[in-house]
Amino acid sequence: MRRKLFFLLFAVLFSSISAFAQSTIKGKVIDKDTKEPLIGVSVFSQAAKAGTSTDLDGSFSFKVSSVSGKLDLTYVGYKTMHIDASADLGVIEMESDAIGLKDVVVTSSIAIRRKTPVAISVIEPEMLETKLSSQEFPEILKSTPGVYATKQGGGYGDSRINLRGFESANIAVMVNGVPVNDMEWGGVYWSNWAGLSDVTRSMQVQRGLGASKVAAPSVGGTINIVTKSTDATKGGFVFYGLGNDNYNKLAFSVSTGLSENGWAMTFLGSKNWGDGYIMGTEFEAYTWFLNISKIINDNHQLSFTAFGSPQWHNQRYSGDYLTISGWQQQKDGYKFNPTYGFDNQGERVNQNRNRYHKPQISLNHFWTINDKSSLSTVAYVSIGDGAGRAWRGSNYNGLYGTNSSDGSLNQDYRDPLTGYMDYTSLLQSNKNNPNGSDVVLTESRNNHFWAGLISTYTTKLTEEIDFYGGIDVRYYAGLHDSKIIDLMGGDFYLDPQRKGISETNWPGLTDSYKYQKLKVGDVVYRDNTGYVSQNGVFSQAEYNKEALSVFLSGSLSTSTYWKKDRYYYSKANQKSDSKTFLGFNVKGGANYNLTEEHNVFFNTGYISRAPFMSGGYFTNIHTSNAVNKDAINEKLFSAEVGYGYRSKYLSANLNLYYTKWMDKTMVSTLGNDRNSFVNMSGINARHQGIELDFVAKPIRNLEITGMVSLGDWIWDSKATGYAYNNMGQPTNDGNNPLAEGEEHKAFFVDMKGVRVGNSAQTTFAAGASYKMFNEKLTVGLDYTHYSDNYANFKIEMPNAGGTYKYYSPWKIPSAGVLDARANYKFKIGTLDATISGNINNVLNQEYISDALDYNARTEGGSSWENVGVMYGFGRTYTASLRVRF
Repeated sequence: MRRKLFFLLFAVLFSSISAFAQSTIKGKVIDKDTKEPLIGVSVFSQAAKAGTSTDLDGSFSFKVSSVSGKLDLTYVGYKTMHIDASADLGVIEMESDAIGLKDVVVTSSIAIRRKTPVAISVIEPEMLETKLSSQEFPEILKSTPGVYATKQGGGYGDSRINLRGFESANIAVMVNGVPVNDMEWGGVYWSNWAGLSDVTRSMQVQRGLGASKVAAPSVGGTINIVTKSTDATKGGFVFYGLGNDNYNKLAFSVSTGLSENGWAMTFLGSKNWGDGYIMGTEFEAYTWFLNISKIINDNHQLSFTAFGSPQWHNQRYSGDYLTISGWQQQKDGYKFNPTYGFDNQGERVNQNRNRYHKPQISLNHFWTINDKSSLSTVAYVSIGDGAGRAWRGSNYNGLYGTNSSDGSLNQDYRDPLTGYMDYTSLLQSNKNNPNGSDVVLTESRNNHFWAGLISTYTTKLTEEIDFYGGIDVRYYAGLHDSKIIDLMGGDFYLDPQRKGISETNWPGLTDSYKYQKLKVGDVVYRDNTGYVSQNGVFSQAEYNKEALSVFLSGSLSTSTYWKKDRYYYSKANQKSDSKTFLGFNVKGGANYNLTEEHNVFFNTGYISRAPFMSGGYFTNIHTSNAVNKDAINEKLFSAEVGYGYRSKYLSANLNLYYTKWMDKTMVSTLGNDRNSFVNMSGINARHQGIELDFVAKPIRNLEITGMVSLGDWIWDSKATGYAYNNMGQPTNDGNNPLAEGEEHKAFFVDMKGVRVGNSAQTTFAAGASYKMFNEKLTVGLDYTHYSDNYANFKIEMPNAGGTYKYYSPWKIPSAGVLDARANYKFKIGTLDATISGNINNVLNQEYISDALDYNARTEGGSSWENVGVMYGFGRTYTASLRVRF
């Protein structure tokens, strides 16, 4: 009996010990192509019915009763893996479920943490889905160090972004490795790309010199956007969202999956529409996306991608700043649109409206030549078609919403009872004028054709040395004209611009052209085509051995500009002089991984970049073929050092940068005159700062993010300027052209020590998200703070030969915005579904986002009473449902 009792107790004890004697499964998950750790991969044991998700360094570890059966690894955008369980799985490489992604990664110059020595921030697809809401595409980056994004006037797609104090013209934006910055002036119209959020797979911001290999380098940084490719698995999704001010969005996507013969296709479509947060900013926008991929064999792969975002949207003019008291006096508050108004029939007059469609079509070919070498080539074309409305006439300044000299509300055509514009008096005046309409409404077209090719050859010279070399070829032709769309009550229109055409430009010009009675559909003000040809070569060598990575790269490029003006020149004189600028850049850097957790890096470089066609080479690209004979390359020197730390609980990056910008050319309208302008050269600036960002996961389901960016950006020179009137003719008084033999006198603008405006120099952000209910529900808060934000400022017209001293412009009051979000994952039958909600600016914080100082020549700075401002949006919200199939 005792023996039986002993064996029974022993069995119970043994089984209890066995129950607690659990084993551990561990490993690390990385991207197969980039070797980047993958954060948040779901790892699940079928046998143990237990699992976890990967930490910040891609590692995972969890307890099971026994190591057996299969493990399921799932991650958005990657092929699901089913692998045999073992105690130590080592490094697991997950492969993208997008066909052709490797080709895009090579072409786009995607940087890799702990290897590429540049400061980077990555926006994952899940972040786009959960955070963007109805915000503009650049605003998803507002928690990135060095970034400042605003909505400007507040119309759909009218946002802007600055990076380390540099405006969009000096930030390279790449979509699948293809540059999208305007070929004439360098900036980006985000309304043309507002639908990108629907098709973006990932986005990477490289601050500073960046890792891009193309021949035309960036100054402030690079925004690399990789769109969806063709999914290797069959399926898709449907989406519906709604929000404040009648915001609506419909979207769907479908993929065929990869067929047995190597074909696959993905198509996406969406529609956005709404009334807009700002009064009178209704919009309607579509997005379409198509990718067709073919795996020809093990060595060749083709991927055809086409996408576009046709849209129209009414606007609030971004230059219609009001003083703070001016906004406070409006019954519509900060939503007030100064040009909102009606005609004598009670119909809305939309004087600020934009429509555009700029599809991009590309064909990528990836050729694996052998085990060591490959060739990646993308040929692309972009065809832009659209226009924005503008007033034309002898006296249309009164039709702007505000006075450009002081930010006061323009009263010339304003109804004193409603405060809105009343165009009745304009219609009546034009109707009664025997000489035709004084002012007409036009559409300023900007239709262009842009084609290019980028080809990158990659080879492994030795086990440690990789070599990249390639070509970057671009051609652009942009048609610019203005056509009358409304005579505003008159019978015809006489364009005063034609009266100012010189005999030199158009010998024998007849009165029939000067005094032609123009009707709806006729061209006024401008009719020209601008041409840009850019050709470049680039190369890069990388050395990678154990903990050390070193790179050295360089490029050489030519930029040739010319134009044909059909409005102000005779047929024989239409073609302008052309000029070719030679540019180059050299950059290098190194990264050293001190341990598995710590790394340090540095980079440095020198850039010599051609001036832009508009505002650089041509004095007034709209109305004159006159060129700036003193135009020279802009130069830039940059150096940066950084430190990184990564563990399973914390990932942090710290970097310091110094950038010297030299020989910049700037064009600015003069004082309170919207027509005359100044072309300034010899402008220098210094941008330096320190940036810190981190992600922490102190416990499994809690993620904490943070960022601090401290900038110190100043203008650092005395610039030389020359004034031109609205005909592009040289002038010494801002209006009258020079008399025969009169000297075109320079004036000087002393901006040394003046703070760079238009971007917050100090920003910080903090955020937290928490998953609960088996990670089905995620809630999050994000706070972003802005300070040391200086206003933009106007250049006044000094006496010819004189010098004006400028001081730091008005500093915008510090402000912070809190956003909240939540999403819940559930099943609808067998389908995966997610419902999401976002509230942006939860506390309805009143804050100034943009400002214009009308008199930065005041020592000690202007006061708040006499600067023009734009306010950021108040509280907005969206809710959405996404169902995957």
